[in-house]
Amino acid sequence: MKLVIAVIQDSDSTKLLNALVEKGFRSTKLSSSGGFLKSGNTTIMIGTEDEKVQTVLDIIKGECQNRNQFISPVSPMGGNADSYIPYPVEVEVGGATVFVLPIDQFHQF
Repeated sequence: MKLVIAVIQDSDSTKLLNALVEKGFRSTKLSSSGGFLKSGNTTIMIGTEDEKVQTVLDIIKGECQNRNQFISPVSPMGGNADSYIPYPVEVEVGGATVFVLPIDQFHQF
């Protein structure tokens, strides 16, 4: 058995959860936040059999695509303002960071 942990952008979470349910996978959704953009993320945990891991990875890849977005940088508070960019910049967002971990035991009570 494996535990698949996917950290995704909030805007992709509903699509991903619906796709997982449609294919018969159970998951747990946790709210999280990213360090770089200071924006909300969602962490999805999926427990599955070893032979179904690739199917889960394919679903995640299909639902969580990279895209470009304009963001307004947060001004530095008490820091060096020399590197502050006062106008929106285009950054790549989306996609998924995925960890696959072995599970020794699984219990459901």
